Amino acid sequence: MRFFVRLVSWAPAVLLGVVLAGCSPNDQSAGDDEKEPHFVLGKSRVNAMDYPGAAEAFQESLVVNPHSAAAHYQIACLYDTKISDPAAAIYHYQEFLRLDPKTEIADLIRRRVEGCKQQLATDVLQLPSTPKAQQDLERLVEKNRTLQEQVDKLNAYIVTLQAAAKSAPPPVQNNYAAPPQNGGYTYEEVTAPPANPGKGTMKVTPLPPPKAKLVKPRTHVVADRETMASIARKTGVSLPALQAANPGVNPKKMRVGQTLNLP
Repeated sequence: MRFFVRLVSWAPAVLLGVVLAGCSPNDQSAGDDEKEPHFVLGKSRVNAMDYPGAAEAFQESLVVNPHSAAAHYQIACLYDTKISDPAAAIYHYQEFLRLDPKTEIADLIRRRVEGCKQQLATDVLQLPSTPKAQQDLERLVEKNRTLQEQVDKLNAYIVTLQAAAKSAPPPVQNNYAAPPQNGGYTYEEVTAPPANPGKGTMKVTPLPPPKAKLVKPRTHVVADRETMASIARKTGVSLPALQAANPGVNPKKMRVGQTLNLP
């Protein structure tokens, strides 16, 4: 019985593989978004069976053109049938339907979304494939997305604080500091002159004030052929966090030598 259920759930995937053989979701001539260099690179990597590299190329194509329904479709297919990341496949399938609601394969895509949800419920969460389980899964996915947005906002706020600290004037230093152990002074015994043997005085020397340390924010200088996505990978930060840290920067118009703030 379980084998039969899986066979039924795989049937749309087989049909989807037939659709993948075309150049575009509607099997029409390639549009401008499909002529974008990163998109073309992604298609060539699919033909070479470099599926992780293809997904990365299509992601960079989305950085150049965030409204590319074709790029979302290609990424969703890779995560659904090649890389096995059903949560990511669901997101990109839904973005594809949002950007191209009149597509001829809308019904097929909706069936694949349901199949990905069932796969998550069965293989990841080990829950029975029931409507209640699917609702719980959707709530978890939404909660995870909300938490990620909060993390990105916190990273952007940290970058703002670092920039403010960099531009603030240096703190005013007092002549005397107050270390915790001896009250801010060192004591040295001075031997009395021969005329007063057995007597001495105490010399009090103030300790030097502590030096203030400022945290220097991280930056990155754009090099030739670098994109915001490649810079995010190179510096170990997420792409949304890097974009939030540079709200005035247009990813399509970055120039060599431009300085970006790093979260």
